[in-house]
Amino acid sequence: MGSVRSLFSLAHAGLVLAREGVIQALPVEGMPAPARMLHRLSGLMARRQVAGRSRSERLSAALNRLGPSWVKLGQFLATRPDVVGKDIAHDLERLQDRMEPFAIEESRRRIEASIGRPIDSVYSHFGPPVAAASVAQVHKAIRRRDGAEVAVKVIRPGVRGRFRRDLDTFYAAARLQERFIPSVRRLRPVAVVQTLEQSARIEMDLRLEAAAFSELGENIADDPGFTVPAIDWELTGRDCITMGWVDGLKLTDIDAIRDAGHDLKALGANLVQSFLRHTLRDGFFHADMHPGNLFVAPDGRITAVDLGITGRLGRKERRFLAEILYGFIKRDYLRVAEVHFEAGYVPRHHSVPAFAQAIRAIGEPIHGQPAETISMAKLLTLLFEVTELFDMETRPELLLLQKTMVVVEGVARTLDPAFNMWKTAEPVVGDWIARNLGPYGIAEDAYLGLKAVGHLARQLPELAERAELVSQKMTAMANNGFQLDAESIEAIGKAEARRARVGNIALWLIALSAIFLALIK
Repeated sequence: MGSVRSLFSLAHAGLVLAREGVIQALPVEGMPAPARMLHRLSGLMARRQVAGRSRSERLSAALNRLGPSWVKLGQFLATRPDVVGKDIAHDLERLQDRMEPFAIEESRRRIEASIGRPIDSVYSHFGPPVAAASVAQVHKAIRRRDGAEVAVKVIRPGVRGRFRRDLDTFYAAARLQERFIPSVRRLRPVAVVQTLEQSARIEMDLRLEAAAFSELGENIADDPGFTVPAIDWELTGRDCITMGWVDGLKLTDIDAIRDAGHDLKALGANLVQSFLRHTLRDGFFHADMHPGNLFVAPDGRITAVDLGITGRLGRKERRFLAEILYGFIKRDYLRVAEVHFEAGYVPRHHSVPAFAQAIRAIGEPIHGQPAETISMAKLLTLLFEVTELFDMETRPELLLLQKTMVVVEGVARTLDPAFNMWKTAEPVVGDWIARNLGPYGIAEDAYLGLKAVGHLARQLPELAERAELVSQKMTAMANNGFQLDAESIEAIGKAEARRARVGNIALWLIALSAIFLALIK
């Protein structure tokens, strides 16, 4: 029953996309004949009001109509151009996550249930919502114990249940793609949905977002010019976060920032260097640094909010990233190529010198150009195109980093049109390399290696016991053959029958949808 419901939910999503003109706005080139026919039919269903809208506006309207889970899916797929294509990913980056606020009484109930105290006992004032998105909304309040202004973020009612139901639909779509469209199997759509599920589950427990604020705050405690709000753990729970109120100007309001006397060039450099420090030094970065999430305080510091999406890089990945960036800065293309091979990004059967030649074709045109034409976004796009020619596999953690780096560079360019990404990045990347690849870094790597050896030594008895158990089972299998009990055989039969039913339902649903589209004006 759940599978049937998911398929009809998928059909409903297709109708909404058609009504909002999203399908009509997709490029026809390369589509097979049946898809081109459905593309034409979908144009008949599009509402007249969508005619003057861009594709990104249509997509935003459709996903917001479908609900919070679909908005979250859109935000997630914006980080996966390998899955949806660069053009669609660019449209999804513009997705406006704005929804109607829910009632203040519901916020009060959820806060009280989450912290276990009457709301009037902790806040002397609790105002109406000041922002509302797909997962949560934010209220301004005054904390009773000290009179401080705070921001209270509250989870949207029913969003978890709605997400669980919609997740079944996403899985149904992914499984149908893997079964009936062989060309998309390499993109592993089911694994993509699994990653979305994990990401959204974390985002929907506001205690985990509070922990992200706390961790980032500790990492940057001594950094100049960049802050995050302090978390009030006493007034934070699964359904709400209480944090310091941010007084400042949004980075979307460039004129107001300029009129307030702030140095726009310095702000752009500070933003990019802060992001690089978080990424390289700490391996933990804010992965949604669009201008709406960034404020300029009266003292010129940048404050970041909304840490629902974060990224992490391991020690090895940070070293590879630093060396690649520094190699481009210093025009050492052979070293850039070697790092790609050392990291396993490019298979060993390819030639390092040939790959270095391709890297040079990307890097050389950048050097000597005016600062305003040197774009990290352009370089990363070219780099991914070249690495695809050399069989480089998709690296999800690098795609999230790439997306965030491009956004940060774009924000810096709105502050300073002549912003030079490479000149700004060089001090941070160079300092990191000097510290981590010099004598100090070698000593630290040796210490970590010895620590790992010690940990392995403590596990040797358990590993030996497991190896003996596996050996016994393999010996028994060799002597008796591979056997299945009656219960396993029955379960396999039921699963195959269920899979066949779902496939038949899907084919009927596709046929009925095509007839329905043909009949509608």
